[in-house]
Amino acid sequence: MISGIQDADAVICGAGIAGIATAYFLGVRHDIRNVILVDSRPPLTLTSDKSSEGYRNWWPGPGDAMVRLMDRSIDLLEELAGESGNSFQMNRRGYVYLTADQERVPILQQDAVEISRLGAGPLRVGQSYSPSPAHGFAGQLGGADLVLDAGLIQANFPFISSDVVAMLHARRCGWLSAQQLGMVLLEKARACGVRLLRGHVTGVAARSNRVEYVSVRTSEGETQIPTRIFINAAGPLAKEVAALLDVDLPLYNEHHAKIAFEDTLGIISRDAPLMIWNDSLALPWTEAEREDLAAFEDTAWMLEQLPPGLHFRPEGGPGSKTLLLLWPYHTERIEQPVWPVRFDPEFVEIVLRGMIRMVPEMAVYLDRMSPPTIDGGYYCKTQENRPLICQLPVSGAYVIGGLSGFGIMAALAGAELLTAQICGSELPAYAPSFDLSRYDDPHYKALLRDWDVMAGQL
Repeated sequence: MISGIQDADAVICGAGIAGIATAYFLGVRHDIRNVILVDSRPPLTLTSDKSSEGYRNWWPGPGDAMVRLMDRSIDLLEELAGESGNSFQMNRRGYVYLTADQERVPILQQDAVEISRLGAGPLRVGQSYSPSPAHGFAGQLGGADLVLDAGLIQANFPFISSDVVAMLHARRCGWLSAQQLGMVLLEKARACGVRLLRGHVTGVAARSNRVEYVSVRTSEGETQIPTRIFINAAGPLAKEVAALLDVDLPLYNEHHAKIAFEDTLGIISRDAPLMIWNDSLALPWTEAEREDLAAFEDTAWMLEQLPPGLHFRPEGGPGSKTLLLLWPYHTERIEQPVWPVRFDPEFVEIVLRGMIRMVPEMAVYLDRMSPPTIDGGYYCKTQENRPLICQLPVSGAYVIGGLSGFGIMAALAGAELLTAQICGSELPAYAPSFDLSRYDDPHYKALLRDWDVMAGQL
């Protein structure tokens, strides 16, 4: 037996943002004090610190479940920011989706009308426009603004390509410090008795289909912690952890990376929102480069049209010149994640060349970029890119996973939902949308056949 640990009311596997938020809700909101949070790594260091740290309530259907979940999570984030003096620097600069394709404008507007109808806030078209404040979140606009005046777009964002024809500025969106948010939650949880155990979950024993104890390997050796509640919050390892209970979760991983580099010339305004290029694009290459790339099968793909979703935002406080650049142009399924994460050797150049299409002045950095930092991890997701927040087939076992690229923004509402299930509290109307049993619903199965698996993903 590990020193000081005899049993637990609940054991949580994974000290990422989902596991920490769950510990917070159990300890702080439900007054369940004997909770053990198990992870072999320091908190928030597997994938929670690898994201763009953004949040948004601007989510497509089918149905309004994602909008409702995210709105609730943002409510909770704002509440916590107010309590802590905004210690995790939450802003509401918004997400700006841009297109230079006139044929895509009706699609952009149609999608915006639908998301607004799902509850994300009013859509304003052709009205006066002003950018969001750089700091804070209280008392600011919700919904979204669709701007079809190219001159107005250029006046507000002069660094964007001059052929842009429309933009959609979703307002209840922004970013925060994920590390600081996680530490606020962890400190509050530990003050209510939650304990952090450095170790590796090696087994979960069940008797008569009910959780009985959790096996953990630590530096002191192997031990069993008796408990009736086990929560799988293992992020990209959630499928592997579920297998300890002979449960096969419909999860897989995608490799995602981000670049941080110094915009030493100040091309991008430091007050800019998170900006997304909503068109597919072909990278700008010289004729000689095109010939070289076409000559080899493993590089010829760089000449093809690459998917939409290239995005960037400023990073850092006063005096910072850092930009974060992200582009999920590869979305192959990875069944078994590997650490340390390996990055494509051409990733920086591809993303930078994509950025040139969006911000032409960035071309100067092809020859004079300061050494960038590449970081990243894995998106753990279901086929329809919606999370699993529910009880598992083994009584007393639960999962909060499949949080894809939205773990930071969904963690609070997800943990609130999961702990309500554990404690028998009233559940929100969106709860069934995140239950494992949804895959048994014939109507849901029919929806999945035509579901856009990239819906809402950045």
